[in-house]
Amino acid sequence: MPGFIKELLNLLYPPLCVVCGRKLIAGEEQLCSACLYALPRTRFHAERQNPVCDRLFGKVPFEKATAIFYYQKESYMQCVMESFKYKSNRQLAFYLGTYAGMQLSKQGFFEQIDLILPVPLHKNKEKWRGYNQSELIAKGLACRSGLPVDSSSLERLLENPTQTRRGLWERSQNVQQLFKLRSPDNLVGKHVLLVDDVLTSGSTMEACGNALLEARGLRLSFFALALA
Repeated sequence: MPGFIKELLNLLYPPLCVVCGRKLIAGEEQLCSACLYALPRTRFHAERQNPVCDRLFGKVPFEKATAIFYYQKESYMQCVMESFKYKSNRQLAFYLGTYAGMQLSKQGFFEQIDLILPVPLHKNKEKWRGYNQSELIAKGLACRSGLPVDSSSLERLLENPTQTRRGLWERSQNVQQLFKLRSPDNLVGKHVLLVDDVLTSGSTMEACGNALLEARGLRLSFFALALA
């Protein structure tokens, strides 16, 4: 888009903060500076052992795991996640991925990782939504890390019901044998960073991880944008 057209559109329809609705100024994207820095941060990426690791411990072998934000109901983070999951704001998911990637890069989190792989949506749900938000977050991470994104090796076989109102045991049972690794030979010996938007019980990460470990010598690490 030519620069003058973009400037005209910004003048007629100025970009607004998705949380507070304030007009964004130069250098701001999707969120104003005040709302961005008000998001509840974990700072787990500076710790080898953290609550994300604890949540996944014993479920599946992994090297490292982290999340950038906390997900809290009736918070700015809930507003942000609803915007990119239910209001078609795909640019916000990518932006938060780039922001997270910048924070992780400072701590050397991407060292020894070979590729980034987003948790897949079922094809029907992705068609309905128009995109996979975890893939957009993964692409944002890739923008900062320089790592490739693999969105084709892992497939979701069933369109399982929402996990929102399920207990821990129900969540675990709901995702068993839900994912399939298409080409195990392509991931032999790779260190894969599995990416999701929010980590709750860890059952989805566990199911994806078990499918990925069908590839010989594969090593796993985990990233979630937010920890619930």
